[in-house]
Amino acid sequence: MSKSQMLMPFVAVLFAAATLAIQTSVQADTFGGGTTNEFTVDFVSISQTNNAADTTGYGAVPYNYRVGTYEISELQITKATQIGMAHVSAGPWTGSRPAANISWYEAAAFVNFLNTNSGKTAAYDLTFRDGSWSMALWSRSQAWTAGGINFYRNKDAYYFLPSENEWYKAAYYNPSGTNYFLYPTASSSVPTAVASGTTSGTAVYGGGAVAEPAAVTLAGGLSPYGTMGQGGNVDEWMESALDGSNISASGFRAIRGGYWDEFEDRLRSSSRLGDGPMEEFYAVGFRVASVPEPSTYALLLMT
Repeated sequence: MSKSQMLMPFVAVLFAAATLAIQTSVQADTFGGGTTNEFTVDFVSISQTNNAADTTGYGAVPYNYRVGTYEISELQITKATQIGMAHVSAGPWTGSRPAANISWYEAAAFVNFLNTNSGKTAAYDLTFRDGSWSMALWSRSQAWTAGGINFYRNKDAYYFLPSENEWYKAAYYNPSGTNYFLYPTASSSVPTAVASGTTSGTAVYGGGAVAEPAAVTLAGGLSPYGTMGQGGNVDEWMESALDGSNISASGFRAIRGGYWDEFEDRLRSSSRLGDGPMEEFYAVGFRVASVPEPSTYALLLMT
């Protein structure tokens, strides 16, 4: 047996250990101040800064950040409402199933609530008047600048909707290499279609064979970073404008991921849709992103 052959099992163990460490790096942020309606949002850390974009043009992020492990559930919307969030509704799913029938503006309002409930700056300059939401762009001095200027997001925001690049990297990038996977299940092989579960290499979809979304914690196998449900279950709003410019407050927003009733092509890294920020659909939900923990947040602000 050659030396390289003898080393192969050892290398495989190291690779598996590194992958497991990434997937289990989860932090739970708590909201609600100890009331009976307290709830948490789980995050995984997304590192490997300054990675190159995929061939699709997406995925390059020059800073560390966090992305929600799961899609936001209806129960989290309900609890946030019970402790003070206003003018946000979701449905038709209940409990731990994903919050859907929710507009981009409402998803952004939920994110703003996470910030203000924990004493931080709102991410989006939203106004609710006469029964509807609208948004203003931040000024150049107030806007987010890490990785390029973003007039949608405030520079001091702690929680926010993931930009398309942030979302794409969390779903498809291989943190153990420099490549991207075709699907958000740490693989370029077609995911096994399931109605629910957590088995590696599976996703909740089926082209008519699955009747409704699964609980957000049972939405298929994990991405390389440890997120669940970025392919299938429900589509997800991106923070980013569909054209990538983020200079029109009312412009179409990007949507990615595919949902339970679709075929595998909608789960691929090349698939993206868009819609107006006031629109709602029973198969479109969202997840939340965040800056890193405080020890690394200062480093991000210095970039």
